[in-house]
Amino acid sequence: MQEYLVFRLYGPMASWGELAVGEQRTSGDHPSRSALLGLIGAALGVRRDDDAGQRALCSAYRFGVKLMAAGMPLRDYHTVQRPDVPKKFAYRTRRQEMREHDKLNAIITTREYRSDSLSVVALVAAPDAPYGLHALEVALEEPIFVPYLGRKSCPLALPLAPHIACFDTLKQALDSRDGEPLLPGCGTIRRDIQARYFWDAAMSHSGMQPTLTLTRHDQPLSRRRWQFEPRRELVYLAEGTQ
Repeated sequence: MQEYLVFRLYGPMASWGELAVGEQRTSGDHPSRSALLGLIGAALGVRRDDDAGQRALCSAYRFGVKLMAAGMPLRDYHTVQRPDVPKKFAYRTRRQEMREHDKLNAIITTREYRSDSLSVVALVAAPDAPYGLHALEVALEEPIFVPYLGRKSCPLALPLAPHIACFDTLKQALDSRDGEPLLPGCGTIRRDIQARYFWDAAMSHSGMQPTLTLTRHDQPLSRRRWQFEPRRELVYLAEGTQ
């Protein structure tokens, strides 16, 4: 049996970033690896400019995701001011960027979100992980930095409700929250007719035969430079109503 840390992600809005092309900021329908690592890092208090701490997180944990409600797609329109940036120069603060009004330009961007989505996440830790599952459970219950669903504008609507348990397969871990009310005394959220399971190709004992394989560019290389590399993700599409 394998020990898992299982928690849920639910909010009015979420944004799971995919490859950014020009001014388009698209969102996947389920949490990306980089977003989950960012959430764990925020809860633990690991800063983005802590390169050693970020690398340790990236190599120590694997995730499986059960998408219970994909949510409705939502597109937001943005107009953003930014200055011309000379070569080999970087502004340190937003205040510095906005100081020279004659250098400011306006750019138009669109950003995608998912409204009212629900996912269950199962996390496993490597033997040499810098933080054990019990430390992660405590951090998710009392995070140091505020966790959010992909973007700072996407707060959690409910507690993460983490718990640790042993299961024979990843699927058993992800199914362990089925039928659970979002809050005590409340009904369960409406789920998609067909549940979808996603997990890292490096994970074993999934208990599922993959339906297809995806390639996602969500394996962090550098948080400070915002660089990512591709990763293989396996998908299982369950049959019938969940």
